[in-house]
Amino acid sequence: MASPTVSIATWNINSVRLRIDQVARMLGEQRPDVLCLQEIKCQESQFPAEALAELGYVHQAVHGQKGYHGVATVSRIPLRELSRNDWQDNGEARHVGVELLGPGQGLVLENVYIPAGGDIADREVNSKFGQKLDFLERMTRWADALDRPTLIVGDFNIAPLECDVYDHKALLKVVSHTPVEVETLGRFRDAHGWVDLGRQLIPAPERNYSWWSYRSYWRQKDQGRRLDHMWASPELAPQAVSHRFVEETRRWESPSDHVPLITEFAL
Repeated sequence: MASPTVSIATWNINSVRLRIDQVARMLGEQRPDVLCLQEIKCQESQFPAEALAELGYVHQAVHGQKGYHGVATVSRIPLRELSRNDWQDNGEARHVGVELLGPGQGLVLENVYIPAGGDIADREVNSKFGQKLDFLERMTRWADALDRPTLIVGDFNIAPLECDVYDHKALLKVVSHTPVEVETLGRFRDAHGWVDLGRQLIPAPERNYSWWSYRSYWRQKDQGRRLDHMWASPELAPQAVSHRFVEETRRWESPSDHVPLITEFAL
């Protein structure tokens, strides 16, 4: 008998209220069991909970704030919220952790929106860059103590590998691909032995972008970066059977600058 599969999606939606029709369209076409959203940009009371429940995603954990940031995990599978870590250390809504209670029971799913870090890769002149590195250090201390099968997904705002950007040399001093960010993310990876499912299932150097700037005409130039990630605990990673990025959403009208990632697990 085949193992039951559970599919989990992550998507920086860049305003869930503005793009609820696109969320509905993606859910209808891709049918993930669970969707983790980042940058919902609304308070919990403003979250389109009813619209998502009508689509079958009745189980919801929403950590929002007014106008900025915010994360939400919505699911067809029962879940319970476990945590809201303030790795930014300033009250911003950038994380929500849940545990699946139905199929995939016991799986812990962490949904995170790591700060972008501003434009200058120097914490002495750009406090936002320092906050990003400190956020990752707090996440690393947290990961060091994990003792359950965990999947962490979201917008990490870092493209770690040379092949994760359209031009490695041109972007070495650009925030999201600087050596210090890659090293800091590497310490987070090593703290728990995380497995990068995007590269386990779409091996380097295959093209695997998740973000294209609004500033450049992305289809013509394909100036993409792999900023969104799904990382699994070592014991969970072998159960991942497929991974895809849903690039067509970037061609929709007034889209998010990120596209969804979906991983399927045989649990």
